Amino acid sequence: MNTAPPSPALFPVTAVVGPTGVGKTAAAIRIARRINAEIINLDSVQVYRGLDIGSAKPPAEERGGIVHHLLDIREPFEPLDAASFARIAARAADRVLARGRNVVFAGGTGFYLDALLSGLTQMPGQFPGLRQYLKKAAFESGREALYLFLKEIDPDSAARIHSNDLYRVTRAIEVFVSSGKTFSWWCRKKASRPASFACQRARLKIGLMLPRNLLYQHIDRRVDEMIASGFVSEVRELLGKGLDPGLKPLQSLGYRHIIRYLSGLCSLDEAVHEMKRDTRRYAKRQLTWFKKDPEIKWFRADRLLSCDDIWKAVN
Repeated sequence: MNTAPPSPALFPVTAVVGPTGVGKTAAAIRIARRINAEIINLDSVQVYRGLDIGSAKPPAEERGGIVHHLLDIREPFEPLDAASFARIAARAADRVLARGRNVVFAGGTGFYLDALLSGLTQMPGQFPGLRQYLKKAAFESGREALYLFLKEIDPDSAARIHSNDLYRVTRAIEVFVSSGKTFSWWCRKKASRPASFACQRARLKIGLMLPRNLLYQHIDRRVDEMIASGFVSEVRELLGKGLDPGLKPLQSLGYRHIIRYLSGLCSLDEAVHEMKRDTRRYAKRQLTWFKKDPEIKWFRADRLLSCDDIWKAVN
């Protein structure tokens, strides 16, 4: 059996995935440098300008000279769904491959990776009137009431959507009301055609994991580092630009917690505590999602030393 890594020119399209805080960025940079690759972001929040500290977006000086794509491609008020992301990411991958370089996808948004590699089900369109009605219901009755309704009509979707994620809760209910079929039912339907490169190139999915107690320590430490690095000021600056706190990216993990603090709804200590708790819960949901993918080859993040180690393990 040949355990030597292929030449960089023949290396598969690679995805580095796993829960938040596990070390995907550093591993992706190491791999990209070894195989002459560029990195394409797979994080649904890092695509937004100005959402830097809270999304753990790697600053330029930490990118190791590796070209990164799909960072800072949208303003927070500009929507970007999975289908749009998949189209943009596929075009970026095609351009990188056409230049004779390899591709490493890196991030923890599993739905985006699935949309890119397997295609997406054509779900019902959006209905602004219905969406506004649901948002009004959330304001008047509370988000928890809307989430409980989703649990009643679509428990599978409710299990993977956070109760505070008003955008996704609303979207799932919107799909059910408009079509009579649950969001999870649509997700299981035959998908549209995947990106062309996904059919033409071999692919390698690398999953990074840590023992749960160690992962949670990493998460807690990273949250503390975010606060120390000026996360509160970052959120204050975003709100100072007149952005609606209800925007999808500002309701993402971390941002919604600091907004609660800045709105006077809790203390900073409470916000940090809830941010750590919810990040740990999110990491658990990410692992549940990725563990369902039999293509992923798993490695302990603190023991993965080189690209050669990966190739030996998967051949």
